[in-house]
Order: sequence, then structure tokens, then C-alpha cells
Amino acid sequence: MHIEHVALYVKDLEGAKAFFLKHFRVKVSALYHNDRTGFSSYFLAFEDSGTRLELMNRPDMVLREMSDRDVGFVHLAIALGSRNRVDELTEELVKDGCRLLSGPRVTGDGYYESCLACFEGNIIELTV
Repeated sequence: MHIEHVALYVKDLEGAKAFFLKHFRVKVSALYHNDRTGFSSYFLAFEDSGTRLELMNRPDMVLREMSDRDVGFVHLAIALGSRNRVDELTEELVKDGCRLLSGPRVTGDGYYESCLACFEGNIIELTV
């Protein structure tokens, strides 16, 4: 058993796709668009694991204020393979406008990670 994919609604579908293409090794599917509902999406496949992220948009989405203490999904954690890569990508993302929330650091449970608020405020955790 495994998680097939995780889906994320975004306001700027093309901007979110460009963000993941620039900073992560993803393969992007063709754009799916439903003319009747206005729904559009891309599937992004992370090359090393086969894990997929679906980026979605539709005109009738409801914007809600986000917090790192909300009930439900909070962040997307991406394993990079080394502490050095966590440090490098953290620095790259900060230079590209993401807000550093914590780290890089060793957490109380032994993970080496950093957390950043990136496109549209979505939180991405970088870990080994």
C-alpha cells in the first residue's frame, strides 16, 4: 500500500508548476482542463520516488486564511537525501522569496529539516 498522490488547490496554477519545476526534480503531466467546471490540474511526479503531487485550480475556489496550527494537512515534506542539500535548497528558496520559518536544524525527534512558507503561503519542509 502507498499514497498514490496528494492534491493541492492553488490560485496560480502556472506559477505553482513553475516553482516545482525550478526547485525540485519533477516531471509535469499535460494540463487537464474541464470546460464544464473550469477545473484544471497538473500532476507533478518526483523523479526519485514516483510520488506525485496534483496541483489544482478552479474558478469557484474559496480562499481561507492558513496557519501552521490548523486541523488538517499542514505541510508538504520533501526528503532531499543529505543535510548539505537541505542547506543548499533552503538558501536557494529564501533567495527566491520563500520565508524561512525554522531551521535548518535537528529537531527534538532527530530530523534535520527546515520549514519555509513558499508559493501562496504553503509550507514546505525540507528534510534528509
